[in-house]
Amino acid sequence: MSPSSSVPVLTIDGPSGSGKGTISRRVAETLGWRLLDSGALYRAVGYAAGMEGLDLSDAEAVTRCAQTTKIRFQAAADGGDTHVLVNGHDATDELRTETAGAAASAIASIPSVRQALVDMQLGFRKAPGLVADGRDMGTVIFPEAPFKVFLTASAAERAKRRYKQLKEKGLGVTLATLQREIEARDARDASRTVAPLKPAADAVFIDTTGMGIDEVVAKVLAVVQS
Repeated sequence: MSPSSSVPVLTIDGPSGSGKGTISRRVAETLGWRLLDSGALYRAVGYAAGMEGLDLSDAEAVTRCAQTTKIRFQAAADGGDTHVLVNGHDATDELRTETAGAAASAIASIPSVRQALVDMQLGFRKAPGLVADGRDMGTVIFPEAPFKVFLTASAAERAKRRYKQLKEKGLGVTLATLQREIEARDARDASRTVAPLKPAADAVFIDTTGMGIDEVVAKVLAVVQS
């Protein structure tokens, strides 16, 4: 048994826009646990592949990119969002775009890319505990985790949340386009043959439609505290 196997893990899975990132960060801060944003890893590889001009359908080239890309998470000096450095470049803002999200979804369907990132994700499991945010944390990466949550919300609700985030950053988007992109990504993520997006059999299902952040955080914390 490895030393990390006794470290508790809370997995928070769900589709894009369900609030995983915000909720995971708040819960990790409250518990004093480490945080794994697995989606950022896929976005980072997709970003690196784009910078190299790779065809995202070229599995061999993208896998090599996943194996060689250096990804580092750096806490913000002002206590804000964690910065993501990709091959030494602060790509935090680029990774939040819909383009980066689409690239991440595309390469996540490549088995060899997923395998290349498994060990990296497992390495985040360190004391005192880990909150793992993603799409297959409870089903594939940490199937033995004692605490599992699956967050979701209607596509319309998720589009509204994303629209607000992007508008606040000064980015030009339309609500209708965002909803179409979210629905397309949902279908792609749920139908892929490798690690499809679905709740773990033992996960607590939470629909966040119409719920505030504090209410969702309380429900997730209750899963651990119970």
